[in-house]
Amino acid sequence: MRPQLSGRKCIGTLEAHQNGLRFTSSKAEILDVMYGNIKHAIFQPCDRTTMVLVHFHLKDFILIGKKKHKDVQFYTEVVESSLNLEGSHRSSYDPDELDDEQREREMRKRLNLAFKEFCSKVEKVAAHYEFNLNVDVPFKKSGFLGNWSKEMVLLQPTTNCLVNLTEWPSFVMTLSEVEHAHFERVTYATKAFDVTFIFKNWDMVPRTITAIDMKYMDIIQDWLNLVEITFTKGPRSINWTDIMKIVRDERNTFYEDVDEEGESKPPGWLFLSAELSDDEEEGEEDEDSNFSEESDGSDESESDDSDSDDESDFSEEDSDGSYDEEEEEGLEEKGMVSTLITKLFNLCLILCVSPFVYFFNHIFSFCRTGRSWSKTLRKPMRRSARAITRSP
Repeated sequence: MRPQLSGRKCIGTLEAHQNGLRFTSSKAEILDVMYGNIKHAIFQPCDRTTMVLVHFHLKDFILIGKKKHKDVQFYTEVVESSLNLEGSHRSSYDPDELDDEQREREMRKRLNLAFKEFCSKVEKVAAHYEFNLNVDVPFKKSGFLGNWSKEMVLLQPTTNCLVNLTEWPSFVMTLSEVEHAHFERVTYATKAFDVTFIFKNWDMVPRTITAIDMKYMDIIQDWLNLVEITFTKGPRSINWTDIMKIVRDERNTFYEDVDEEGESKPPGWLFLSAELSDDEEEGEEDEDSNFSEESDGSDESESDDSDSDDESDFSEEDSDGSYDEEEEEGLEEKGMVSTLITKLFNLCLILCVSPFVYFFNHIFSFCRTGRSWSKTLRKPMRRSARAITRSP
């Protein structure tokens, strides 16, 4: 039994009576659970777990030992949760090992059948004495791994609740008390997300299950559609204390599309959805882009004005004859370029005109002396030749 009446383990027998269940421990300790106080009765077989159990989630607290509890569990361990493998070197084909596995499978079937028959008899006894007691069985295919307290556990839905019964303390959440579910941290970059369940009683703190792998997203959505629970998605984590405070303040107009001041708003829990947040972000980006365009236009107009002002200032400085240092450096560079161009032009002019000057000079000398053009040209050449032949 969990929680224990005394000691580390509480071993005993469970009996079904006219108005409730009675557990008697080996130390003669007695615990009574009334049919009218049972809210959920859950039978979990030991298909892939280490124990087979019957769990009772109660409507009101009962005193066990010195503490109040709402969950009582009766179980039988099929195999030990931890095994000492030191010194065991058995082969996988060892006949003793195969016999142990066969005995374990048979014991699982026997315990599952015994607990199932006990649950069906309890239902018949309760129905005979006009008590409404139905035993649920978890759906394995809709189970998912998540962290609701301190460690990752397997959460499995039943007909009326979402449970984890193998680990202690147990997790039991009634689906009829849930109004809405919200998926947090749902983005393309993250590998895990969170699910928060909001109760119909807004004074209760929402329950969050964290670190759920993305591969369970479709499974959880199909299950929520099956049990008719609305859900939304969002990319951010939410401070639910502040959100629930705002929701309680807007209790009168929460499900309407218009607030008390007449302004439009998303009705109900739609303000948590990712689509609305994305639209708001797009609107903010559009506003930022418009603002940037306006700022660019104003900057361009300011630059144009500044250029015109600079030109007017430059003209005024030309008229006054006062220049800045940068303008003087520019003018000096322009003067150096102009002088270089003039020198190049003069050189080209000299090279082009000098042959004509030489030609006209010889013509002028021929006209004055009457000598032929050939003699004047050959005479210096002859002299140079004679000088060369006479040289030793």
